[in-house]
Amino acid sequence: MSKVNPFEMAQQQLLDCANILNLDQGVVNILMQPQKQIQVSIPVKMDDGTIQVFQGFRVQYNNALGPYKGGIRFHPDETIDTVRALAAWMTWKGSVLGLPLGGGKGGVICNPKAMSDGELERLSRGYVRALWQHIGPDMDVPAPDVYTSGQIMAWMMDEYSVISGKNQYGVVTGKPVIVGGSLGRGDATARGGMYTLREAANEVGLDLSKAKIAILGFGNVGSFAASLAGEMFGSRIVAVSDSKGGVYDEQGIDIASLNGHKKKTRSVIGYKGLKTLTNEDVLALPVDIIVAAAPDEGAINGRIAKTIKAKIICELANGPTTPDGDEVFVKNGLHVIPDFLCNAGGVTVSYYEMVQNMYMHYWTLDEVYSKLDKAMTKSYHEVLDASKEYKINMRQAAYVVAVRRVVEAMKVRGWV
Repeated sequence: MSKVNPFEMAQQQLLDCANILNLDQGVVNILMQPQKQIQVSIPVKMDDGTIQVFQGFRVQYNNALGPYKGGIRFHPDETIDTVRALAAWMTWKGSVLGLPLGGGKGGVICNPKAMSDGELERLSRGYVRALWQHIGPDMDVPAPDVYTSGQIMAWMMDEYSVISGKNQYGVVTGKPVIVGGSLGRGDATARGGMYTLREAANEVGLDLSKAKIAILGFGNVGSFAASLAGEMFGSRIVAVSDSKGGVYDEQGIDIASLNGHKKKTRSVIGYKGLKTLTNEDVLALPVDIIVAAAPDEGAINGRIAKTIKAKIICELANGPTTPDGDEVFVKNGLHVIPDFLCNAGGVTVSYYEMVQNMYMHYWTLDEVYSKLDKAMTKSYHEVLDASKEYKINMRQAAYVVAVRRVVEAMKVRGWV
């Protein structure tokens, strides 16, 4: 199977929305491409004394609603098209939540698992030195993403502060709390998704306390989602997978115990001697809910979608479902919580972190969670209402809500 181009997928989804909203071609032309793409070469002195040069990207997609906002990935398979797609989805993500932010994304082609902390620090600081003129608290605010962390954000913030000659806590989000980070940021993406799952379950008449859930992708977001589904709803997690495969126990998996196993072995495989399943096997299991949290754009295509028996798809990853997969879900009556709504908890709490940095006043954990719950619940129902008003599926409705706001800002500003 040929690999899906994530940016072409994002563009196709946007064109679908443009047809629903009957947008002018000039508006569509603007929205189809990023406003700015920056590629840099980052020389890093490695621990063995050699110099390696890494390729880095920053894509600034649209800032009609506010400063660009989006994470930075360190990944060996990073491509400019992946970064473009993620920057586009960040634009719609901030908009669907009603945040005063635009969309951006960054990436560096590297294998962070094979690098020491010293090498990662030098790479992180080098990325900022290469891009510092293009980022800033009121211009473009990066955050952690795949294989980046709060520590990496702290190094980036510090490098930008050194260049600026003053503390600039607000240049990035997802920082450690001691240097201006927000409480609640660690599990914000998963927790936000669980708030939308609660609303979706009410909509389809599913009792979450009796629900069986399969988690595709047991990284940071997937593991938080597994724990929270049990804690918040009493749901049973019966299957979990990571990049090496999955495990299934119809009676339910002890997530704390599984976390301990993964910490020791770096995989869920082999947990309590359970049979190893492929990711496709996991998706086909007889469960009520699938939480798609694996960082593989286009993992659920039309062929795989036909095997899914779940009632709700909770898209905590970016772009997990291809357009032909969506067609199958619509035909089979599955309720999809689309990615840039479902996983917007992270950017929402990042926005809260920006606000707290500006005010130099920091909120309690309960305050953060309460605000996040209200924001995610409100946005879910705005998308649900749009799906009913336009008689369209939930992904199309999320685009309609988000794109309408960006287009309105563009018109008010005189761009079109």
